[in-house]
Amino acid sequence: MKVLLIEDDQSIARLEKNYLEIEGYEVMVDDKGDLETIMAVIESVHVVILDLMLPYNDGFEICRQIRKKVDIPILIVSAKDQDMDIVLGLGLGATDYIKKPFSPTELVARVRASIANYRRLKEDKLDENLIEIQGVTLDKKQNCVLIGDRIINLTKLEFDVLELLMRNRGHVFSKREIYERVWGQDALGYYETVAVHIRRIREKVEKDSDINLITTMWGVGYCIK
Repeated sequence: MKVLLIEDDQSIARLEKNYLEIEGYEVMVDDKGDLETIMAVIESVHVVILDLMLPYNDGFEICRQIRKKVDIPILIVSAKDQDMDIVLGLGLGATDYIKKPFSPTELVARVRASIANYRRLKEDKLDENLIEIQGVTLDKKQNCVLIGDRIINLTKLEFDVLELLMRNRGHVFSKREIYERVWGQDALGYYETVAVHIRRIREKVEKDSDINLITTMWGVGYCIK
């Protein structure tokens, strides 16, 4: 696990580095806050410890640029203790804020907690992106539908209709509701196109399989039970 330690006080950096390495972290140190150097290595890093007062660049700007490029934990470490500094740092994407002075053991504990929280959030996000029902997997992040290893080629509207039904399993949607939710406009009599899209989804998803994913509730609408 790689840590990028951005700290201009060499004695503090050395102490933090030693404690982190004892815990098994691989530590790289930048003592200037040089954005070009930081950006060159940031994609290989798992967590950043960032001082705010640096020779080359303001720590807030470094935090902003890191967050634009990667999604990793950023712990701000600073003698600044004003509420506005804390709020600004967290608002720019920092995941934690440690006020100097602090003990090296506290820093190690905060790093460990930030990594654990980050992993948990990523797992939750992954769960939100993946929906699996009856062997059919809808991957929102990749915008694809899979049955086993087979990719089901759906149009954007077909994908959105299927996602609506899969995310709301057990809820019966009328054609009008589906049209207004997916097409994003009042039905105005055009909602019969929903039946066409449902038929196409069934042809693609249920073809050559025993899957009966979408249920028609006659006179009411559609649902996935």
